[in-house]
Amino acid sequence: MKKYNICLLLILILGLMTACSDDRDSNPSLHIPASFVLHTPGYVTGIYDLKNAGTIELTTTQPDYGFTAAATYKVQVSVDNNFEEESKYITLSTGFTSARLQVPAQEVAMAMMTLLEVSAEEDVPTDPIPLYFRLQSTLGSGLYPVYSNSIELPKVLGYFALSEVTLPENMYLIGSVNDWNWENAFEMVPVHSAPGKFWRVAYLPNDAEIKFNSATSWDGNDFGYNADFFSVSTLAYAGLEDAGGNIKVKKGGWYIVIVSTALEGRDYTYTIEFLAPDVYLTGNTAGGWDFFDNTNKFVVPEGDGEFVSPTFVASDELRMCVKLPDTDWWKTEFIVLGGNIVYRGIGDDQERVSVAAGQKAYLHFTTGKASVK
Repeated sequence: MKKYNICLLLILILGLMTACSDDRDSNPSLHIPASFVLHTPGYVTGIYDLKNAGTIELTTTQPDYGFTAAATYKVQVSVDNNFEEESKYITLSTGFTSARLQVPAQEVAMAMMTLLEVSAEEDVPTDPIPLYFRLQSTLGSGLYPVYSNSIELPKVLGYFALSEVTLPENMYLIGSVNDWNWENAFEMVPVHSAPGKFWRVAYLPNDAEIKFNSATSWDGNDFGYNADFFSVSTLAYAGLEDAGGNIKVKKGGWYIVIVSTALEGRDYTYTIEFLAPDVYLTGNTAGGWDFFDNTNKFVVPEGDGEFVSPTFVASDELRMCVKLPDTDWWKTEFIVLGGNIVYRGIGDDQERVSVAAGQKAYLHFTTGKASVK
């Protein structure tokens, strides 16, 4: 009987040891390898014509993570085999989960043009050049990055694959005046028939700091102080200073802020102006057209309040504008509609609103609210 009990105990111990061993095998530990292998293609001596090739095929051996892992691969491209400096290589956007990668040739061509700083089609190399590739492998959502060796494709023929750069259609003013919150950013008004040019009547108190962007986000395209953006007269008029890249306004008050955008190659250049806050009534309610002087100019509030028009001298359609240098008034006009300031922008002639003699217009440019009474 005792022998039977001893044998049973031994069987139970062996079973537990086997279970523990199986548990270790089913829960392997993660190993982060130093590198992994990107294979040189068999066609490496041929010419890779990116314009006529749909894809470039690359193959790899999966990194040894200690088990078969679901890795994601990204392709990195360099023109000088420098993968140490981030500015010297580009990571393509397409990710792969297979060890056989069909890399879009267009993405390679776009990276090639960017790395070569090509800005026009005539600058594209006419002969094939060497291009270098390596892979980045990650687990999950970009965890545990591991990099392969680099390989050379010695004959890669590129083409001008970059998308057309166009002038921005929108512009926003952000800063201390709206708590640096893009949800509260001031949308600027496009000038009719002047692509890339925008204006805004804005109250900027003493030491306000501002920047601009064509999108409501910190996407790296925002811009602020650069001495080349301003004329000497603008710098002096608003007391503009550099505040860590922001534009600081030392002389607080109301301004017409103008941003003009131009293209130099594929890069934007900007001209920023700060003008007097001259807002005008025009047309029959002002006593005539195409004159802009103190008789038809709005009264500017002391602080962040309402602009008040001269008294309407006739019952007729309400027409108002700011008058930018060398710009027809109707390209920067606006009306009062539904209790709001509604700007013409780049649109067609606006809905007409009739007012009565003896009334005035009241405009609050910060809130966008307006009335006639």
